[in-house]
Amino acid sequence: MCYNPSVMDYLDTYAGKAVLITGGLGFIGSNLARRLVDLGAHVTVIDSLIPDYGGNLFNIDGYENRLIVNIADVRDPYAMRALVKGQDLLFNLAGQVSHMDSMTDPFTDLEINARSQLSILEACREENPDAKIIYAGTRQQYGKPRYLPLDEDHLQAPTDVNGVNKLAGEWYHVVYHTAYGLRTSSLRLTNTYGPRQLIKHNRQGFIGWFIRLAVEGKEIQLYGDGSQLRDLTYVDDVVDAFLRAGATDTANGGIYNLGGPAPISLLELASLIVEIAGRGSVTLVPWPEARKKIDIGDVYSSYARIEAALGWKPVTPLADGLARTVAYYTQHLARYTE
Repeated sequence: MCYNPSVMDYLDTYAGKAVLITGGLGFIGSNLARRLVDLGAHVTVIDSLIPDYGGNLFNIDGYENRLIVNIADVRDPYAMRALVKGQDLLFNLAGQVSHMDSMTDPFTDLEINARSQLSILEACREENPDAKIIYAGTRQQYGKPRYLPLDEDHLQAPTDVNGVNKLAGEWYHVVYHTAYGLRTSSLRLTNTYGPRQLIKHNRQGFIGWFIRLAVEGKEIQLYGDGSQLRDLTYVDDVVDAFLRAGATDTANGGIYNLGGPAPISLLELASLIVEIAGRGSVTLVPWPEARKKIDIGDVYSSYARIEAALGWKPVTPLADGLARTVAYYTQHLARYTE
């Protein structure tokens, strides 16, 4: 199947398809699951519900009876062998995404982001080699940029354990495509934000934490002068990228950045969040030594490759996405802070 926007509506390909989502009760996984159910797919989500990792049953509120939930850990090879059978697609989103946690507990990060990915691919190779597999990579694999915007040919030199293990996980998917013919692809995510994001602590991305602080009327602390540039992608746009990659064999063996719209400084971003929330404040503070060691400075990505191949680009204006996110947590804050 080749992508051709003039003759194929990629969303129609999901009606009646059996779809498995690892990390399906987490932030991106649950938003993807809800969208796939609405498109007529038969969805099974896998999640370990480890408290600090973002899985939350409230993320599928209203969809509980429209999909299958399997509480399992991707580190269990026997469970994965059983679960991949009969699936048309696997969206492989399970992972440990905290950069700081990867430095304090590197072996858990290794197990989840590297070894488990190999186990999942082996399960597919032996039990369901026809399944299409889309992996969630990260721009953290690049490390400190040598040029901007980052493109897929940029050297990968991670600055933390998480980046190293995510890089390994991605390349296992590439190798299983080239060596065994599995239909794999990888999307390297940048700073994704939106409803259903973990905000219980600040170790899984700064955007959700900034939004929580603003909604609670608290102070957002920025390190240094807040001038670091970042690009952000709204979760609905990220879900669309996964759907496009899953709908066409054009993506097989491919690696694609999911860049955001124009980059914004952290100071401008925090100030915008406070403005939208109508409460909270922004303060500049000195860099903590542990954070400074792994900071990568300005970073933002090019999405030219995926736009050319799959027709994807971010379409949600930052102010609109932030407004939707603030409104969601204003209504459901207790569900994400307990």
